Amino acid sequence: MSAHPIKVGLLGLGVVGGGTWKVLNQNAEEIARRAGRRIEVAAVAVRDIEKARRLVGDDILVVQDGAQVATHPDIDIVVELMGGHSLARDWIMQAIAHGKHVVTANKALLAEYGNEIFAAAQAKGVMVAFEAAVAGGIPIVKAIREGLAANRIQWLAGIINGTTNFILSEMRARGEPFTEALAEAQRLGYAEADPTFDVEGIDAAHKLTLLASLAFGIPVQFDKAYTEGIARLAQEDLAHAERLGYRVKLLGITRRRPEGIELRVHPTLVPAENMLASVQGAMNAVLVQGDAVGPTLYYGQGAGALPTASAVVADLVDVTRLQAADPGHQVPPLAFQPDAMDDTPVLPMADVLSSYYLRLRVQDRPGVLADVARILADVGISIGSMFQEPHGDTEADIIFLTHQAREGDIDSALQRIVGLPFVHSDVTRLRVENLS
Repeated sequence: MSAHPIKVGLLGLGVVGGGTWKVLNQNAEEIARRAGRRIEVAAVAVRDIEKARRLVGDDILVVQDGAQVATHPDIDIVVELMGGHSLARDWIMQAIAHGKHVVTANKALLAEYGNEIFAAAQAKGVMVAFEAAVAGGIPIVKAIREGLAANRIQWLAGIINGTTNFILSEMRARGEPFTEALAEAQRLGYAEADPTFDVEGIDAAHKLTLLASLAFGIPVQFDKAYTEGIARLAQEDLAHAERLGYRVKLLGITRRRPEGIELRVHPTLVPAENMLASVQGAMNAVLVQGDAVGPTLYYGQGAGALPTASAVVADLVDVTRLQAADPGHQVPPLAFQPDAMDDTPVLPMADVLSSYYLRLRVQDRPGVLADVARILADVGISIGSMFQEPHGDTEADIIFLTHQAREGDIDSALQRIVGLPFVHSDVTRLRVENLS
């Protein structure tokens, strides 16, 4: 074992930063045995210096300016755990320019600026590791980047936001509306006071963007991801899904097709017997389909101080093992060699293929079902199953499950359907994925 420890600088000492500090100290000997040398925090950048001092003591450099950590000559690896865009981006780029390896949990930053950051790291011959940016403590990045390297990944689908999965689990188990389930998530600390990034699917789309790049060797393209959240989900649709043999999950889905890559986050009906359907509470799970290995499932805690710190420290061990290696022998951050990245386009949502759950409220009279079915048939959409529920004395809800169809064709049909005089509501549209 080397006598010279690796020196780490932490940018941020909040929930994950504090967890990283704890894990590095709690498991210092085990980590050193795995890494081949000790990994020690030498400097931290924080807003509240006095609070940080109470945690780390007086032997570690504590500053407010992260640039002092990013450029410090004694620091080997800079760990960014502060979140946000501007400062984090500036300090990471400074660290790379000064020859520092980088570990980050900042999925939003990488989803927006990952191409720039990875290119700078390649030019400088340093590593950027981001296991903690996707699905917390689940080693999904390493699994796709290394463990499944023999495979042509066909698709992956994941529950990659614990907050929304908790809310949907509460809505299903307790029959609560979205607003009450969200309030409970906030009370328990699963949801922020402003939950927009979670409930609108933006956080999941950040993570899915990175997973798609790892799976298919395409540049990071968050701006091409389709994002739809759960805030408008009605309790009755969850109940109808159960009746049809499905459960509703917010899924991130990316699929390789001959025409391009699907990249989408939205509420999805999943067969109740599928492994993802049984993931409850704030847990995460990712199902990956490879051509050689078949389906593989990765499950665990997707957030929290220690689970996320576990991923941060795993990256630190990897970088420590390889930090003296020739850059050509390092695992590329997005799995594929930089000069072999693919320009396969991300498909617009209109070209996505899926099955669909459709619910509409209509006047309860003869001929209604036939007129709606005729419009669907006109654009080539076939109905897999349907049922009708009375709503008062003069109205009814009709629920359809379609066979696989093109989203653009569904859009065309729905525009015509809502214009019918006997249709008394917008059409609720949810996508159905059998994940087989």
